[in-house]
Amino acid sequence: MKLVKAVGRFLGVAGDRSAPPPQYVALADGLLVTETHAEAWYVLSSSNTDLMSEAARDAEHDQAASALARILAGQECHLRVLWSPLNAEDYRHEAHGLFSSGAFEEWVDQRVIRLESLALSTRHLLLGVRIQDRASHAEARGRSGLQNALGLGSASVPQRELARLDALARRLGRRLETTPWKAQPAPVEMLAWMIAREQHRAMTLPTPDSAGVISGAKLAQLTRGRVVPYPDHVRVIDAHGEVAAWTSVLTMDGFPEEMHSPGPGEWLRVISEITYVPEEVDEDGVDPDVHELPVNPEPSLRFKVLHRRDALKDVNELRKLAKEQRQSAAKHSAGETAQEIEETETTMEDLARDMKREDVTLVEDHPRLVVSSDVSLDDLRSKIDAVITYYGGLGIEVSVATEEQKELWLETLPGDKLRVPDLSHIRTVSALAGSWFWGGASVGDDTGPVIGYLTGSTPGVVRNDLTGGSARGDATTTAFIGRSGRGKTTAMMMSLLDAAFRGSFVLALDFKGDMGGLAAAGQRFGLNAHLVETGSQYAGVADLFALLTGESAERAKTEVPAQLGIALPQHLRMRGAETPIQSAVNQIVAAGNPATWKVIEHLRASTDDLAREAGDALHELAQTDLGAPFMGKPSGAALIAAEPGIWVVQIPGITLPGPDDDRDDWSVHQRLSVALVHSMLAFGISMAGRKDLRGLRKVIAVPEVHVLTATREGASFLQYIARVGRALQTALVIDTQDPESLVKLVGLVEQITTMFGFQLTTEAQQDALAALLDLPVGPHTRKFIQQVGVDVTQEIRHGHCIMRDRRFSSATVQFDVPSAELLKLLSTTPVVDDPAGTDLTKKPLEVGV
Repeated sequence: MKLVKAVGRFLGVAGDRSAPPPQYVALADGLLVTETHAEAWYVLSSSNTDLMSEAARDAEHDQAASALARILAGQECHLRVLWSPLNAEDYRHEAHGLFSSGAFEEWVDQRVIRLESLALSTRHLLLGVRIQDRASHAEARGRSGLQNALGLGSASVPQRELARLDALARRLGRRLETTPWKAQPAPVEMLAWMIAREQHRAMTLPTPDSAGVISGAKLAQLTRGRVVPYPDHVRVIDAHGEVAAWTSVLTMDGFPEEMHSPGPGEWLRVISEITYVPEEVDEDGVDPDVHELPVNPEPSLRFKVLHRRDALKDVNELRKLAKEQRQSAAKHSAGETAQEIEETETTMEDLARDMKREDVTLVEDHPRLVVSSDVSLDDLRSKIDAVITYYGGLGIEVSVATEEQKELWLETLPGDKLRVPDLSHIRTVSALAGSWFWGGASVGDDTGPVIGYLTGSTPGVVRNDLTGGSARGDATTTAFIGRSGRGKTTAMMMSLLDAAFRGSFVLALDFKGDMGGLAAAGQRFGLNAHLVETGSQYAGVADLFALLTGESAERAKTEVPAQLGIALPQHLRMRGAETPIQSAVNQIVAAGNPATWKVIEHLRASTDDLAREAGDALHELAQTDLGAPFMGKPSGAALIAAEPGIWVVQIPGITLPGPDDDRDDWSVHQRLSVALVHSMLAFGISMAGRKDLRGLRKVIAVPEVHVLTATREGASFLQYIARVGRALQTALVIDTQDPESLVKLVGLVEQITTMFGFQLTTEAQQDALAALLDLPVGPHTRKFIQQVGVDVTQEIRHGHCIMRDRRFSSATVQFDVPSAELLKLLSTTPVVDDPAGTDLTKKPLEVGV
């Protein structure tokens, strides 16, 4: 038998090239059964590696290598990386489960149209493992022929056998579930899609029977099709006899001796980065403004991890062979040994030592790259050239397998076998794990509104639900962090609109006065949206005594004096006026039915000169539009109504200090502004706690919180608000330019479930943002944060940021506004001459119009 195999290998016909295509018998969740064997198939999860720290990468790489060596040793495995176009219509079907208010259908329509124009792809990672042999090809062929001749043909699998195979697959799956791949049994629908997609036919996938199995005629229709082989490609023929696709299988013939990760060593992860320039534009497809398109080659990797004993035996045999060649060369007159022989002997010695000392073994793999085009043969060849050129730059030799396209194409099918074993590679499991086939970019919620798309090494949409934390019983705060003018406010407004369409009560405290577009956009899409301006007519609506009630009443005893102390002129603070203010508060509280205006009147009636002077100063300030809402005598007017919708509350004339302004230098106007911000925060939380809003999703947005974090009183109060918001199941959304102050507020940071980091330019702020995003602090991250807000031409890239989700995964994200009309409505610029100037989309001229 060995002699036959050796002759076959010499003649180039080794392997089972002539075996018939796989004959599928049954599909079930995690199971693929053919006439000859059964395979367990799993869906692997992507790992977010783009921004992962070096230590975390090393740890995950070691876990993956160990999993290959321990769990898959001796198993015949088949790894497939597949791409599917994003079906934007699926988002329309989700809409009724996501949204319930306003003209949400039109809202979703704009997003669907935008997603269709982006044409994003979705990556799928699947691993098949052969778990049982059923018969050889010859036996299966003979049995099938006899049964058919007698009219007894059957393609069913006994229920007992299916149960046994299911048990084997689940047992292996439980072990793979603990790996970095978090493997889960592949749904039967995905297995059916994986088989049917090779025919490139638009067909409805069959539904499984009551037992969750697809078999018989339903299974047979998945493989109805015709493939015509050519020397350098195969042509898939559709039901009308036309060419549906041109497909070529490439082989990876040579790898460098050493490959580094991160870097060229990630030869399976980088497939998403390969692009090409199409030579032609189809009539209704490729946008002429798009100069590059993704190739999306699909790796098919059959591999077998060798048992350490067998691997060590092969290594020692190779070392001995190299040693014998070296000794033989030394006996000749020249006495010189080829350098390659000496290096091989040394390398095998080192490898054998590592295998004995560490958990290292070898894997034999057969990498293929499947490249397809449904445009033309020339388009296929352009893609092939791009793949070969890209990998050539990494030192990897890739070529088209001429005259063996049929065999290699069949080999890539799930349920088939290794047909062309000639082009194999032996490497350590660590080297295979270093390909990072499961690496890339992944961030955001699994469900919820689409907010944009990934800009990392793998494409995909990004979802985020501001109200998701309260629904899960998790932390409820979302933070938008970065310098001004980078799209934070517009991104926040887009998320608030999504929340409003979900039937939420949304209160936006617009301290900057640039969120009026949120109310305008809400009205445009049929939401209950209002823009309200505070003033003296709403005196007393934000009195902390009225807002901090129940369990929070005790806190009012300290918060009211702190608030009045902020509003107090600096010369009175320097004289110690805070002491009589606290005394007045205590007395008013003790008298019952407390109110801030009563405290002021009590101070004015005091016999103490300092107290009286402080009371007079506060009384005059309470008559202003900034002072009246939090310390004026109530007028009885209601600021907003307790009902679902969007309420944007603006404060005309507010002047907030900058994050770097010293508190002692604040003007009286700035002091009043900061004090009013405190009260409006409490007002929002008080509204969220109302009985008539219970059961509703609630969101409170607070921009410019660096104004609060700049003071001890404000920082303490903000942390308190975040904790109370979680208890009330209210989502808190904050916006700040000062992460350095924010990171010191442990109580607030603990409540942050999701954060978006925009561009920052100072080293201290960049380091603080890196810590919040759970990224390694250092020069590399600083440079990354510096560049996240600009494009390749160093122009501002609005809406581009780093997102850290509730799972502490981070990736770069582009917030996306689906239409130019919406972009104009949400503009934060007072005068908008050119909507594209503040575009949050990747291409200003492509916003769905």
